[in-house]
Amino acid sequence: MRNNKKICVVMPGYNAEYTVKKTYEEIPKDVVDDVLLVDDGSSDRTVEVARSLGIHTIVHPKNRGYGGNQKTCYTQALQRGADIVVMVHPDYQYTPKLIPALASCISSGIYDVALGSRILGNTALTGGMPLYKFVANRFLTAMENILVDQKLSEYHTGYRAFSREVLLTLPLEENDDGFVFDNQMLVQAIRFGFRIGEVSCPTRYEEQSSSIGFMKSVRYGLGVLEAAAQYRMMRMGFVQPRFLSPDGRKLRMESE
Repeated sequence: MRNNKKICVVMPGYNAEYTVKKTYEEIPKDVVDDVLLVDDGSSDRTVEVARSLGIHTIVHPKNRGYGGNQKTCYTQALQRGADIVVMVHPDYQYTPKLIPALASCISSGIYDVALGSRILGNTALTGGMPLYKFVANRFLTAMENILVDQKLSEYHTGYRAFSREVLLTLPLEENDDGFVFDNQMLVQAIRFGFRIGEVSCPTRYEEQSSSIGFMKSVRYGLGVLEAAAQYRMMRMGFVQPRFLSPDGRKLRMESE
């Protein structure tokens, strides 16, 4: 807990049998109030391992995709009373030791969204990020900053923290169920005027860390540019995309 704010860590899990324990053990239990994992139809022992650790675990009977997994993560965290939600992947690519830093960005009242950036601190390549992914990251980030008029160091990190207000305000149900969900969510946060901060975060690319293949990366890149371009066209008055509309579908709470 920070400044009387309940902190919940959510882990979107998929075939993380060999890394979920290492990830969980690094979570600062003196700061984090709640931990939950949503398993997206894994074919390994992810659920068994998570439950053996005492993690509140929810299982999708069928794979819903990375974005669909996050929708469940955030809905469940809010229903469990979270004031700040920190997403960390259970593949051990990002160190959970920075959860207090990300949460403090929000509990302090300075930011509404906090990102763990692999680019700040110049550790992406030394941490094992493939060169083609690094180049794509820099290109896409530059294009997005131009299109949405921001100066973020990267838009593609999977290490993120959000205030309760952000998760209740953004029309997240309008977003894609795939990997582009992450990017759409940041574009939404910018569109609705939320403040975004960044924390330098080392990363590790290991054999057991999850990673999307080349063709999926290409499709993701095109989706990223589309989301940013739609934002730009909305600002110019040409379109009103549903995922950027105040009337777009938001996460549904059980009480609704």
